[in-house]
Amino acid sequence: MPRVLPRGTRRLGPDQRLSVVGHLDELRRRLIVSAVALVVAFAGMYAVHGHIIDLLTWPLPDDSGKLITLSPTEPFFTSLKVSLWAAALVVLPVLAYQVYAFIAPAVGEHSKRVGMAVVGSLVSLFVAGLAFGFTVVLPFALKFLLGFGDDSFSGDLRAASYFGFVMALTLGAGLMFQLPAVMAGLARMGLTDADFYKRNWRVAIVAIAAVAAVLPGGDPVSMFLLMVPQVLLYGLGVVLAGRFHQEPLWRQAGGWGED
Repeated sequence: MPRVLPRGTRRLGPDQRLSVVGHLDELRRRLIVSAVALVVAFAGMYAVHGHIIDLLTWPLPDDSGKLITLSPTEPFFTSLKVSLWAAALVVLPVLAYQVYAFIAPAVGEHSKRVGMAVVGSLVSLFVAGLAFGFTVVLPFALKFLLGFGDDSFSGDLRAASYFGFVMALTLGAGLMFQLPAVMAGLARMGLTDADFYKRNWRVAIVAIAAVAAVLPGGDPVSMFLLMVPQVLLYGLGVVLAGRFHQEPLWRQAGGWGED
């Protein structure tokens, strides 16, 4: 009889393998769990979407007035988008765990513990980036951008455009905060090491500045505020690269073409 797959993270022995059907069945379960979690979170977020909108408009200057809409359907669909965005953030740990749980049976017990720590670090860094972008960068960016050319332009803000701006800026900040994890991961695969990062710190600063410049906002204050934590996180990445660096697999195996 085919082996029945228990729910949750499976513990496979060294001689056990899942068939293609087994992998697909496991993937289907993970997707169902993720979808149900997202739907439940979306329902909860939509129930309080008014409070979420109030929170997202908190960084706006006091004299900016209410956000405007340009069509009868815009308030409804904007509320849906805001609720979906909030729901995705709420279930982010669940989604990350489902990805980890799907690949965990293929690695050893030690690697599972390391993998869980990596997942937790990625989620924590992402949430920290979101919080930094929203509470620090966004207020300064709005103050600069809304005050620029106020003699020539009306300061009315469209709701859909504003929330899109907020989501893009905070998402970009969250992704930028993944820098030390990416650096440590490349070092773990043997592609880089701490010395490589130390030698190329000038290139890294230029790259960080370029990424900060293309994110929504783009003003000098926002760029500076985004760059400061990235420089610190780059230093953390150097430390982690020195801690987790290992030789590439092909060198561990004795090199290409060797018996």
